[in-house]
Amino acid sequence: MSRVEPALPRLLDGTRRLDAGQPFPFSCHPGVPCFNACCADVSIILTPLDVLRLARTLGLHTREFLERHTVSPITRELELPIVMLKMRDEPAKRCPFLEERGCGVYQQRPWACRMYPLGMALPPARAGEPPEPVYVIFEDDHCQGRLQADAAPWTADAWRRDQGVLAQDELEAGFRELVSHPWFIGGRRRLDPRRIEMLHMACYDLDTFRAFIFESSFRRRFSLDPELEAGLATDDEALLRFAFQWLRFALFGEPTMTVRDAAAAGGRP
Repeated sequence: MSRVEPALPRLLDGTRRLDAGQPFPFSCHPGVPCFNACCADVSIILTPLDVLRLARTLGLHTREFLERHTVSPITRELELPIVMLKMRDEPAKRCPFLEERGCGVYQQRPWACRMYPLGMALPPARAGEPPEPVYVIFEDDHCQGRLQADAAPWTADAWRRDQGVLAQDELEAGFRELVSHPWFIGGRRRLDPRRIEMLHMACYDLDTFRAFIFESSFRRRFSLDPELEAGLATDDEALLRFAFQWLRFALFGEPTMTVRDAAAAGGRP
């Protein structure tokens, strides 16, 4: 029986699917005629680590970064909150971080920018089957990187390694497990507004999530290892990993947290 290829999200319409190990040619540098052409009027979805890194680079509280530089579209089709980079309010709609010499935040550029021209999608969750990523190639008219004489052949794995995506994917593995969780199988269940807000705060507004842990009844309700608790106060990446762990408890009721008894929690539920 032949394997049915999963359908791609609408955002990936018009792309070319890559088979495992299939190479694609690409080169990008200031000498390419289209250099920076991909940095305007584009939909860039930000991951939790993208938001954190950009906020730290700009010296902003994560909430302030979200308010200044992102939009969160709301449609009936969306099951989860999406954070997108806000383009400049001008006819060309350039990226706010684009400078004359190129990307002004290149070392902390978003996951989508690192991946381009490669795209990745996770198929809908199936019971007992961890989702395998599907890779595609964007062949946009404005991009001439694939046509250059110095365009090297890349596989999806080689490109992701070269662009520093593998390390980011490892840190955000818990996030992918959340958004592809079996709870969503069949598309019949949706998070209510309260849980959507919790997910948005813990994943994207990490400074507010840290305050939630240390300035609310959180530590009276949950038992935390002292070493972990100390790390959450200062280590952003440890806090992000913990956020993914807590959300499995908060959203899906999984036993990923140790709840103190009512007496130890001061009688609070």
